[in-house]
Amino acid sequence: MFGRRDQPPAPDPSTLLPADGEAGKGRPTPSRREAEAARKQQIKIPKDPKAAKKAARERDREARARQRQGMMAGDERYMPIRDQGAARSFTRDFVDARFTLAEVFIFVAVGVLLLGFIKQQTVQTWVSIGFFAFTAMIAVDMIVLLVQLSTRAKKQFPDPKDRKGILLYGALRTLQLRRLRLPPPRVKRGGAPKT
Repeated sequence: MFGRRDQPPAPDPSTLLPADGEAGKGRPTPSRREAEAARKQQIKIPKDPKAAKKAARERDREARARQRQGMMAGDERYMPIRDQGAARSFTRDFVDARFTLAEVFIFVAVGVLLLGFIKQQTVQTWVSIGFFAFTAMIAVDMIVLLVQLSTRAKKQFPDPKDRKGILLYGALRTLQLRRLRLPPPRVKRGGAPKT
């Protein structure tokens, strides 16, 4: 009644090895103290507070330079979250392949500002009419672009979650000067890839 039950035999140690015949890593797992000491050794923080601050600034500068270089090369790992993803990449290429009136808005605005110093009623009237007409043309041009972008994006990305926010993203990119856009354009005007 209270006798020993039959227990299964102990497994053979040779059967505990991985199936592909690989052995362990060949070294013991480092203790927490050893791992922290190795990490601190890699960081090499100087004991002098001024030297430590200088070293931290240098590390930050190198990290920023590395991130900028990666972003300029088009590596998504170094891009901000708002620029990551296939839909955002598609939107950037779609906008960058076209010339839009919004790109030259800043130059027109500066011209209007300079013409504002001419104190002649006729000139002021024509400048105002021209500025409002140009602004209306920008709005129409942007609406056409966003409608085309939405149509193409629906075919490329059927899931609405993938397209979330791309119209606003495209509109904001349209308003930037082409040379100042980040991430930089990967395509030329017309859609040909840059070499």
